[in-house]
Amino acid sequence: MAAQAPRSAKRHRQTNETDIRVELSLAPGDDVIQTGVGFFDHMLAHLARHGGFTLHLAASGDTHIDDHHTVEDI
Repeated sequence: MAAQAPRSAKRHRQTNETDIRVELSLAPGDDVIQTGVGFFDHMLAHLARHGGFTLHLAASGDTHIDDHHTVEDI
């Protein structure tokens, strides 16, 4: 019998513009999403809820300049 593939993952990505930590589980659960970009948080929460997975995401970035780098790097 083949080994079962992992059903969750954690990643951290840091650039000059952003610092992002994400945990993804393929099981439904309570999402915690904080990107500093309100509408993006809202859309990611809906994607996770309707996709049936759990997303924990914390991001900080140069949103005082523009939201672009934060959204792009996520």
